[in-house]
Amino acid sequence: MNEHDTRDDTMTGVDPGRLDDQQLMKELETIHRTRHDTLLYGSNDALRAHNDRMARLEGEWLRRNPRRPVAAGRTREGARERGCGQTSVEVTNFSTN
Repeated sequence: MNEHDTRDDTMTGVDPGRLDDQQLMKELETIHRTRHDTLLYGSNDALRAHNDRMARLEGEWLRRNPRRPVAAGRTREGARERGCGQTSVEVTNFSTN
């Protein structure tokens, strides 16, 4: 993993498509962990680079997992039900076909 993409002379990391599943998940965990500090304290360039990298990593994960389980409480309908006092964590598989 020593190869990096460059865009406008900024290092943006390894192309997400070249990462194996474990590496991709580690990159996602890292970028999500650093998100808050980057938003609050990063320069505009740092935030822009973070946004781009996060979108590329998340896009690759979604491409690999099109039928990921979706928690019912994370849908609009589930959110409405939560507002009525229910706390459901039922998971449903949604097809993107």
